[in-house]
Amino acid sequence: MKRRYLANFNLDKIKREYCDVLIIGSGVAGLYTSINIDPKYRVIVLSKDMINENNSNLAQGGIAASISPEDSMLLHFEDTIKAGNNYNDKKSVQILVEEALENVKKLMDMGVEFDKDEKGNIKLTREGGHSKNRIFHYQDRTGKEVMRGLTKEALKRENIIIRGNQLAIDLLTLDFKCLGALVKNGAETYAILSKAVVLATGGIGQVYNYTTNSVIATGDGIAMAYRAGAEIIDMEFVQFHPTVLYSPNDHKRFLISEAVRGEGAVLRNNKKEAFMGKYHKLKDLAPRDIVSRSIFNEMIKENSPYVYLDITHKDADFIKNRFPSIYQVCLSKGIDMTKDYIPVCPAQHYLMGGVRTDYFGRTSIERLYACGETACTKVHGANRLASNSLLEGLVFGKRAAEDINQTINKLKIEEPLIKNDEVYESIDQNEIQEIKTKIRETMGRNAFIVRSREGLNEALHITKKVSERLKNCSEDSKAFYECFNIATVAYLIIQAALSREESIGSHMMINREESKCLIGF
Repeated sequence: MKRRYLANFNLDKIKREYCDVLIIGSGVAGLYTSINIDPKYRVIVLSKDMINENNSNLAQGGIAASISPEDSMLLHFEDTIKAGNNYNDKKSVQILVEEALENVKKLMDMGVEFDKDEKGNIKLTREGGHSKNRIFHYQDRTGKEVMRGLTKEALKRENIIIRGNQLAIDLLTLDFKCLGALVKNGAETYAILSKAVVLATGGIGQVYNYTTNSVIATGDGIAMAYRAGAEIIDMEFVQFHPTVLYSPNDHKRFLISEAVRGEGAVLRNNKKEAFMGKYHKLKDLAPRDIVSRSIFNEMIKENSPYVYLDITHKDADFIKNRFPSIYQVCLSKGIDMTKDYIPVCPAQHYLMGGVRTDYFGRTSIERLYACGETACTKVHGANRLASNSLLEGLVFGKRAAEDINQTINKLKIEEPLIKNDEVYESIDQNEIQEIKTKIRETMGRNAFIVRSREGLNEALHITKKVSERLKNCSEDSKAFYECFNIATVAYLIIQAALSREESIGSHMMINREESKCLIGF
């Protein structure tokens, strides 16, 4: 069957550019991969927005690595497996925990800062699901600090070219090999041909009506890989962060880091009662899927769109210094977290599934790699352990780079005669926006924390209908390409969820009568 390209083009007639390695995505996974490519190879890194507009830059918590005397790789391994409901690929987890510290140290060698005590020792914190303090962090903006260090390092490298506002439309493939990508730069569409392509496009948050993710998180890498024929797995496992700031009019929700609970914050219902002890022995530090479902249950019982997070018992100066960003955002909403409870609710945060890769980032398509949230090594199982996401981008990004370094000499740039001259119907921007809104509302209603077969079938019907409309259309715009990708990812999530009847981790199936979502949630 002839594959679908979203744009009309003739590779023989458009501008072509060449490099050894093309990396699509400029977050932690993409930049760290580029830095680990041998300097003798020319690397192009594409960002579809400004270089720091990504989920990595928003990450608050930190990076997990066992370093303290009372901790061990084995404990980190066990915590990851428990959080993932034993669905994890154990070798992937072993690689993650064994290679964690060396990659964190490499960040520090690049000048990345982590919080230290007065003696200069690293201050480790704890988050949900961790049995020990093992989280390296920089205040409540670890992602921003890591991105600062990686961006500075990448810009030093003469072999690395970073381009902002460049949208990858589709992967260029022939005979199940990836030969480059079709790219949109303003009004121009051009091709980058390379020996290897790395997908590091991040998450899928814009598929949902409420998310912690960046506006660029439209699942582009997964959708492009799917159109190219790559294997996509575990899409039913969508993580909903338990604590985002309740803000009814905002599509993008501000994250209240798990580290706040790691420092002693307590979840309370509208009666001001601490409730997590009813649900799990780790109480407020239970794994995310359990905390999210517990909060959701309390909200349903009380017919409330939020619960409260209480850290008022901690010293005010400690709160301001440990969580400066969170403190300021809350203050801007009229909430002084040193004195007031913070209204919080769950929102889409992370995807455990994605493009299937092996332990070196290799996908089922030759010369195509994936790493970070775009990829699925099964390292997170059915539910990700807190502060393992930046770590995954580092560990498996480096491994992908190492494999490319070892194999790229055997490859050559190919210039296939690929074109797409299909005639499609036009679609206007208003209809594109309407389709996006319909998908997001459908996913928020039917593919949220708890799911039912009836609700998922309803969502499948809606996504099939809008997908059929989009398949018959074309519009050379970022909005159309993103909308197509959102529809593709939504369909993949729903199909996977319907295929898994049992509840596990972040995928919880119940009867529809029990799964009524809150109006406006």
